[in-house]
Amino acid sequence: MSTTDAPKKPRETDDVPVPATLRKSLKNRHIQLIALGGAIGTGLFYGSSESIALAGPSILLAYLVGGLAIFAIVRALSEMSVEDPKAGAFSYYATRYWSKRAGFISGWNYWFNYILVSMVELSVVGSFVNYWFPAIPTWVSAAVFLVIICAANLLGVSKFGEFEFWFAIIKIVAVIAMIIGGLAVIIFVLPTASGVRASFANWFTVGNGFFPNGLMGQNSDGSWTGLLMALVVVMFSFGGTELIGITAGETEDPKTTIPRATNDIIWRILVFYIGALGVIMAVVPWNTIDGKSSPFVQIFDSVGIHAAAGILNFVCLTAVMSVYNSGLYANSRMLYSLAKQGNAPAYLGKLNSRGVPVAGVLTSAAITAIAVVVVFVWPEFAFNYLMSIATIAGIINWTMIMLTEMKFRKVVAAGGAPEDSELASLSGQEALDAIHFKLPFAKVTPWVVLAFLALVVVLMCFSTSYRIAVIAGVIWLAILFAAYQLTQAKK
Repeated sequence: MSTTDAPKKPRETDDVPVPATLRKSLKNRHIQLIALGGAIGTGLFYGSSESIALAGPSILLAYLVGGLAIFAIVRALSEMSVEDPKAGAFSYYATRYWSKRAGFISGWNYWFNYILVSMVELSVVGSFVNYWFPAIPTWVSAAVFLVIICAANLLGVSKFGEFEFWFAIIKIVAVIAMIIGGLAVIIFVLPTASGVRASFANWFTVGNGFFPNGLMGQNSDGSWTGLLMALVVVMFSFGGTELIGITAGETEDPKTTIPRATNDIIWRILVFYIGALGVIMAVVPWNTIDGKSSPFVQIFDSVGIHAAAGILNFVCLTAVMSVYNSGLYANSRMLYSLAKQGNAPAYLGKLNSRGVPVAGVLTSAAITAIAVVVVFVWPEFAFNYLMSIATIAGIINWTMIMLTEMKFRKVVAAGGAPEDSELASLSGQEALDAIHFKLPFAKVTPWVVLAFLALVVVLMCFSTSYRIAVIAGVIWLAILFAAYQLTQAKK
């Protein structure tokens, strides 16, 4: 038989029935936009008001410092993802290179974190819909979007990638339009709504200058303010960038795509956070940004686009859908990975013919639906306590990524690299030197990042709104440790 007559191997796509396995269907453009979309959300469009109020123009330094820390965290995760691309990312790596307990804590912490984040996003989606259709009950909007996103995830990973691609495009266009509009106001000296001439000099001349509240200080009401306190708000706005690692197991060419997407994170932070907020504070005096409306709305108003509130409402609606879409995807893959590790029920590790962990998708969606009901019935409890756990869970996740990276390097140096990796036959410094996508200054960087994350936790204790998160984090870790011991005892 000639080679042309030989039966062809089925293409590994979502639409062709092949043996049940995760499909490497995410293309480079998907990964690039997933990485970018993960860093742009309602935290930038609305939450930036809080950080600006705390630090004034010096918030740009906070975003730069926080951005460097996030870049190091994602680089550490990507170092492992390139050598050993697997679903579940940090949970799998924690199990493989650290211990089964570490994998259990890492995986369930991340899963529950995204359940709570998804809960909040779905609970507020109704407020955006009500902007145009006030008669629709908020719970109906939450239910409809939950079903739509769940259905999209069941279609296959490439469909998830397409959804995220277009969600991210909408957010990117909105931010770029704002930056261009703001620069036009500055360059052509157009009149502004505040009456203050638009200029980058406003960073230093408006409201006590660039450091209006110093590094850290106390207001008359006893609350703390300043550049350091703004770091707490800034760090949580970066949540979601680690999604790159989750996608590694379903990426066509992880050795090329993952490094490219990771390295681009730093300039994205420079453009979409520092650039956007820098332009905003040049056009709109920072001390007039009070959080009653988004600073993005204020700058669009300054340009003369008075439909800004409606435009931003649409952008935020897509941002909310994007967060839940990413959350459901990440959670289903995390449950799949936990099941394969033996840290979750076996049924969660089964795939359908499209390579989708259906049980993981449906289970995560069902738990999220219950959480949303809790929000509607007991909103104060949900937001004050459940979100506190979600807040600290992000810190726990980033901490475990850095600790796992150090464990990974020890295993690689001992000759324990993955069998299908080019490092498998190497050991010692030779193996470390052969790592394809190295974390810069790997002997020092993890410790610097861990010290920085510890500083953020300490700063959280100075804020009444975040202090409860630290207490909740200690309790949450104790629950995870106890749950692991309980599951092992049953086995």
